[in-house]
Amino acid sequence: MIIRLTVNGRQHEVEISAATRLIDVLRDQLGLTGTKQGCRAGECGACTILVGGQPIQACITLASRVRDEVRTVEGLDDRFIPLRQAFADHGGFQCGFCTPGQLMRAAALLAETPLERLSDEAWLREQMNGNVCRCTGYCGIIRALMSEDVRALARDNAPE
Repeated sequence: MIIRLTVNGRQHEVEISAATRLIDVLRDQLGLTGTKQGCRAGECGACTILVGGQPIQACITLASRVRDEVRTVEGLDDRFIPLRQAFADHGGFQCGFCTPGQLMRAAALLAETPLERLSDEAWLREQMNGNVCRCTGYCGIIRALMSEDVRALARDNAPE
Protein backbone atom coordinates (compact mmCIF):
# COMPACT_ATOMS: atom_id res chain seq x y z
CA MET A 1 0.00 0.00 0.00
CA ILE A 2 1.06 3.59 -0.54
CA ILE A 3 0.62 6.06 2.30
CA ARG A 4 1.18 9.78 2.60
CA LEU A 5 3.04 11.15 5.61
CA THR A 6 3.99 14.66 6.58
CA VAL A 7 7.32 14.42 8.37
CA ASN A 8 9.12 17.52 9.64
CA GLY A 9 6.94 19.69 7.42
CA ARG A 10 7.56 17.71 4.21
CA GLN A 11 5.08 15.48 2.39
CA HIS A 12 6.18 11.93 1.58
CA GLU A 13 4.59 9.03 -0.26
CA VAL A 14 5.96 5.67 0.76
CA GLU A 15 5.09 2.12 -0.15
CA ILE A 16 4.69 -0.13 2.86
CA SER A 17 3.03 -3.31 4.02
CA ALA A 18 0.19 -3.10 6.54
CA ALA A 19 2.57 -4.24 9.31
CA THR A 20 5.34 -1.71 8.66
CA ARG A 21 6.35 0.17 11.78
CA LEU A 22 6.77 3.93 11.67
CA ILE A 23 10.38 3.70 12.86
CA ASP A 24 11.23 1.57 9.82
CA VAL A 25 9.70 4.13 7.46
CA LEU A 26 11.57 6.98 9.16
CA ARG A 27 14.96 5.29 9.30
CA ASP A 28 14.97 3.00 6.27
CA GLN A 29 12.80 4.78 3.72
CA LEU A 30 13.20 8.45 4.65
CA GLY A 31 16.79 8.28 5.96
CA LEU A 32 15.91 9.99 9.26
CA THR A 33 18.24 8.01 11.49
CA GLY A 34 18.13 10.40 14.45
CA THR A 35 15.25 8.35 15.84
CA LYS A 36 16.93 5.44 17.59
CA GLN A 37 15.65 1.89 17.80
CA GLY A 38 16.21 0.32 21.18
CA CYS A 39 13.81 -2.24 22.58
CA ARG A 40 11.37 -2.69 19.65
CA ALA A 41 8.64 -3.04 22.29
CA GLY A 42 7.76 0.54 23.29
CA GLU A 43 9.50 0.28 26.65
CA CYS A 44 12.71 2.31 26.40
CA GLY A 45 11.63 5.58 24.75
CA ALA A 46 14.66 5.81 22.44
CA CYS A 47 12.33 6.04 19.46
CA THR A 48 10.13 8.81 20.89
CA ILE A 49 8.86 11.20 18.22
CA LEU A 50 5.91 13.57 18.07
CA VAL A 51 2.76 12.77 16.12
CA GLY A 52 0.29 15.60 16.15
CA GLY A 53 2.44 17.19 18.84
CA GLN A 54 2.10 14.18 21.17
CA PRO A 55 5.03 11.92 22.09
CA ILE A 56 4.70 8.35 20.84
CA GLN A 57 7.04 5.37 20.42
CA ALA A 58 7.72 4.88 16.73
CA CYS A 59 8.78 1.26 17.25
CA ILE A 60 5.24 0.15 18.14
CA THR A 61 3.31 2.48 15.85
CA LEU A 62 2.05 1.18 12.53
CA ALA A 63 2.91 3.67 9.79
CA SER A 64 -0.41 3.00 8.07
CA ARG A 65 -2.29 4.38 11.10
CA VAL A 66 -0.53 7.75 11.24
CA ARG A 67 -2.68 10.66 10.13
CA ASP A 68 -1.16 13.67 11.90
CA GLU A 69 2.15 15.41 11.23
CA VAL A 70 5.25 13.55 12.39
CA ARG A 71 8.16 15.43 13.95
CA THR A 72 11.50 13.75 14.56
CA VAL A 73 14.60 15.08 16.27
CA GLU A 74 15.82 16.26 12.86
CA GLY A 75 12.73 18.47 12.72
CA LEU A 76 13.36 20.36 15.96
CA ASP A 77 13.76 23.93 14.76
CA ASP A 78 16.16 26.61 15.96
CA ARG A 79 13.94 27.70 18.83
CA PHE A 80 14.96 24.43 20.55
CA ILE A 81 18.68 25.31 20.49
CA PRO A 82 18.44 26.32 24.18
CA LEU A 83 17.04 22.87 25.01
CA ARG A 84 19.88 21.11 23.21
CA GLN A 85 22.42 23.44 24.80
CA ALA A 86 20.97 22.86 28.27
CA PHE A 87 21.34 19.10 27.78
CA ALA A 88 24.99 19.65 26.86
CA ASP A 89 25.68 22.14 29.66
CA HIS A 90 24.10 20.04 32.41
CA GLY A 91 25.34 16.58 31.43
CA GLY A 92 22.13 15.36 29.82
CA PHE A 93 24.15 13.94 26.92
CA GLN A 94 26.28 10.92 27.68
CA CYS A 95 26.53 8.19 25.06
CA GLY A 96 23.79 9.96 23.09
CA PHE A 97 21.68 6.92 22.25
CA CYS A 98 18.67 8.03 24.29
CA THR A 99 19.15 11.73 23.56
CA PRO A 100 16.85 12.07 20.53
CA GLY A 101 13.97 10.45 22.41
CA GLN A 102 14.73 12.50 25.53
CA LEU A 103 14.76 15.72 23.49
CA MET A 104 11.48 14.88 21.77
CA ARG A 105 9.76 14.10 25.07
CA ALA A 106 11.18 17.31 26.54
CA ALA A 107 9.95 19.32 23.53
CA ALA A 108 6.45 17.93 24.06
CA LEU A 109 6.63 18.79 27.75
CA LEU A 110 7.63 22.36 26.97
CA ALA A 111 4.65 22.72 24.66
CA GLU A 112 2.12 21.46 27.20
CA THR A 113 3.51 22.27 30.65
CA PRO A 114 2.72 25.30 32.80
CA LEU A 115 5.97 27.09 33.59
CA GLU A 116 5.74 26.47 37.34
CA ARG A 117 5.83 22.68 36.76
CA LEU A 118 9.34 23.01 35.33
CA SER A 119 10.53 23.68 38.89
CA ASP A 120 9.02 20.46 40.24
CA GLU A 121 11.78 17.85 40.05
CA ALA A 122 9.59 14.91 41.15
CA TRP A 123 6.97 15.77 38.53
CA LEU A 124 9.60 16.12 35.78
CA ARG A 125 11.10 12.75 36.69
CA GLU A 126 7.65 11.18 36.47
CA GLN A 127 7.02 12.77 33.06
CA MET A 128 10.36 11.59 31.66
CA ASN A 129 10.27 8.09 33.19
CA GLY A 130 9.29 6.39 29.93
CA ASN A 131 12.62 7.39 28.41
CA VAL A 132 15.40 5.10 29.62
CA CYS A 133 18.98 6.37 29.84
CA ARG A 134 21.42 3.45 29.82
CA CYS A 135 24.21 5.71 31.08
CA THR A 136 22.09 6.91 34.02
CA GLY A 137 22.26 10.54 32.94
CA TYR A 138 18.92 11.25 34.59
CA CYS A 139 20.29 13.87 36.98
CA GLY A 140 21.79 15.83 34.09
CA ILE A 141 18.59 15.55 32.06
CA ILE A 142 16.48 16.84 34.95
CA ARG A 143 19.00 19.65 35.67
CA ALA A 144 18.75 20.63 32.00
CA LEU A 145 14.95 20.68 32.10
CA MET A 146 14.99 22.80 35.27
CA SER A 147 17.61 25.22 33.93
CA GLU A 148 16.89 28.89 33.39
CA ASP A 149 17.56 28.54 29.63
CA VAL A 150 14.82 25.93 29.30
CA ARG A 151 12.48 27.95 31.51
CA ALA A 152 13.11 30.96 29.23
CA LEU A 153 12.36 28.79 26.20
CA ALA A 154 9.09 27.67 27.79
CA ARG A 155 8.22 31.30 28.64
CA ASP A 156 9.00 32.46 25.09
CA ASN A 157 6.88 29.72 23.53
CA ALA A 158 3.94 29.74 25.95
CA PRO A 159 0.57 30.01 24.26
CA GLU A 160 -0.91 33.49 24.53
